[in-house]
Amino acid sequence: MRKPKGKRSIWRGIYNPDKNYILGRTPRNWGSLLIFYTIFYTILAALFAICMQGLLASLSDEEPRWQLDKSLIGNNPGVGLRPIPDNLDRGSLIWYDAKDKKQVDYWTGLLSQFLQPYTNRTLMVGAGKNQVQCDFDKGPGYGQVCAVNVDKLGPCSESNGFNYNKSAPCIFLKLNKIYNWEPEYYDDINNLPNEMPQDLKDEIKSLPVNQRKQVWVSCNGERSSDEESLRGMKYFPSRGFPGYYYPFKNAPGYLSPLIAVKIERPTLNRIINIECRAWAKNILYNGSLRDRQGSIHFELMVH
Repeated sequence: MRKPKGKRSIWRGIYNPDKNYILGRTPRNWGSLLIFYTIFYTILAALFAICMQGLLASLSDEEPRWQLDKSLIGNNPGVGLRPIPDNLDRGSLIWYDAKDKKQVDYWTGLLSQFLQPYTNRTLMVGAGKNQVQCDFDKGPGYGQVCAVNVDKLGPCSESNGFNYNKSAPCIFLKLNKIYNWEPEYYDDINNLPNEMPQDLKDEIKSLPVNQRKQVWVSCNGERSSDEESLRGMKYFPSRGFPGYYYPFKNAPGYLSPLIAVKIERPTLNRIINIECRAWAKNILYNGSLRDRQGSIHFELMVH
């Protein structure tokens, strides 16, 4: 029985016995094509490997190639805030009932998780063996980093529940890390900016000269109505990020210094808008919600 004409045409397109064609080419043609593409893609892969090796040779595991104003993140560090809710619907609102243990545990749990690298050295690179205790007279040595002491947080300590169950919660501030950035300090008491809060000016003036090299922090209500709903702030362990933590060099075990801010007796059942600002001569400030720089905004409501 003869094959149908359509099937013969398909088979003949795959293999033509008259011309010894396979898919329209002779075996010799297919062999030449295979050799050509093998050589072509081998050369292409070699060129790609050479380019990648050249690129990797120009990069360093220890420091970025482009730094400060030449980098994408620039040389103006932002201010980080904790706790941050894991539910995006909450936005930047810290909202809880101090009498509700479940709600209190939610916020204190976020802070406990954030502080784990500071309290558990096994989570650090090298188990934090290169960390040393620093002060304003003694900075870190070669290959060392300054330890962040979380034992001086007063009522903002983890053992105290970060004060959330007492309707005077603590929030934590830090500066975002920028490689090789060094602060220019407001350490001259005769040259402090006019817009700096008076209580911060008084704090700076009360310190010895060698302790004024800090990136200062101030937190205030954003509007007069917000300010009326606050009864002051307390800062632990101090009101600034000490200068011996800078510059950041990506050394193993480095942790950003922290400031715990205790919000004293905020008015209950009311949303309070709060802004915390970092103060250094080379930290640009912009308080707009759209292009905020050098500060952080959050809302607080305690029941």
